Order: sequence, then structure tokens, then C-alpha cells
Amino acid sequence: MLSIKILTIGLTALLLSSCTKEVKGTIKYPTGVDRPSLTPYELNVISDKIYKNETGGNPKYLMYWSPNENFASLGIGHFIWYPKNEPRRFDETFPSMIDYYVANKVKIPTWLLQARKIGAPWRNKEVFERARNDKEFQQLKNILMNTKALQTQFFFDRVNASIPEIITHVAPEYKKHIISNYNALVNSRGGLYPLIDYINFKGKGIKATERYNNQGWGLLQVLKNMRPVTRGPGALAEFSRVAYLMLKRRVQNSPIEKNEKRWLPGWKKRTDSYRVSIL
Repeated sequence: MLSIKILTIGLTALLLSSCTKEVKGTIKYPTGVDRPSLTPYELNVISDKIYKNETGGNPKYLMYWSPNENFASLGIGHFIWYPKNEPRRFDETFPSMIDYYVANKVKIPTWLLQARKIGAPWRNKEVFERARNDKEFQQLKNILMNTKALQTQFFFDRVNASIPEIITHVAPEYKKHIISNYNALVNSRGGLYPLIDYINFKGKGIKATERYNNQGWGLLQVLKNMRPVTRGPGALAEFSRVAYLMLKRRVQNSPIEKNEKRWLPGWKKRTDSYRVSIL
């Protein structure tokens, strides 16, 4: 068992090294933005935490279709995957994860590669639930269960890529403020976990369709609405505080018929986990 764990850590380190080099070579960072990195230990700890956040540690919820949504939620971070011809209000992330698997030489079945170009192979929740015992469903579930660290590396790379993009979507007077708060978090012990989890949880905050009353709730809005912070526990506490405020604002702006307030207790528990370093 110990030898398996050592092998896993070694493979994770290799993937981490290659992916980080690729990210640094392809992403153009704004002046003054620190480029973070993750150790294999940090990657695995964050991976386990995100898995518990999204599934409660129950493998059944590794592949999930909410009765309130028109898409499947897959993997430890519940990547979004829409069926063909469904309106895409939120960022669809699972097709990019499939590409990431291919780039990192994970063996992917042919049906999944083909579906990547078409859309999720289940047209609705009913079909999805009926397919749970199908061979293809179980194949995908096994891939997702055995690649937790690589999925987290994907989230981490997404954070890296999002910051230059976020900076282009804010007025000049907010750029330095956002960069400073971001740098404070990445230079704080455990500060990468809230960044990685939140962007996976609620997105970048850039898309106009991810807003109510023209007010978003993504990473952009959290960094923008934080008070100025320096590295250390205070940066984590402030991110936690504002993340929940943005989600409360989302609920207040949401249509009453959606009854989004029912999610607030769970969202509060999740954003509270950002307050103290898990590392």
C-alpha cells in the first residue's frame, strides 16, 4: 500500500512539474502578479478537500445531475457538461478536462473522445440516472475516481489562466487592488485552496449570463470586493468573508421561484472552510 502511495506522489510530481512549466510558458501575466506553484503534498490535500466539498466523500456523487440543472456535474469539482443543443449559461468545463486528460496521456475510451465533440451522452437527468450501471458510465466514474490530483491540477491551471483574463474585465482603478489581494492569497499558507476551490465552485465571474441584476458572484467579484489585505491568516479570513457575502448577494438578487436561499447553509460551510489553512 505504501509503495502505491509513493508511486502516486511521484507521478503527481512529474505531472505537476510538466504542467507548471507549460502554464508559465503560455500565460501572459499582468505586471506584478505572482505565479504560484503547488507541491505534490499540497495538490493531494486540496484534492481531497474539494472531493469532500462536492461529494461529501460519497463516490455516488462523483457523477451527479441536479434536478434544477440542464447539465451533468462530473468529477471531484463537478465539472459542467451539457448535452447537445442545451443552452450554456455557465462555463462548460468538462470538455476541457477531457482535453487535459489527453494532454497528460490518460487513457480515454473512444466513446468519450467522440462525445467530447458532440456533448454529454445523456440528454437529461432521467437518462443519466438510468445509465448508472452501464459500462460507459462506470468507465468514466473509474477515470474520475483515479485522477483526483490531475483534476485539481486542472483547477489550479485554471486559476493561473483566469487572473490575466479577470484583469482585462475590470476598470483600471481596480486592477492593482485585485492583483494585490490575489498575491496576498497565493503567498499565504493555505491560500491557494480557497482560490482553487472557489473558481471551480462559482467560476471566474466574467460571463454576463452568470449574473443577477448585473451583479456576479465569481472570483472576480470576491477579489474586487475584498478589503486590501497582506499575506497571512487575515487574507484567508477576508476571502472567506467576502465569498459568502457575494453568494448571499446572489441569493438576494435571484428570482424568488428559484429558491436559492436553500443553498446558503451549505455555501456558508464551504466558504468558512477557506478561513483557516488546511495545509
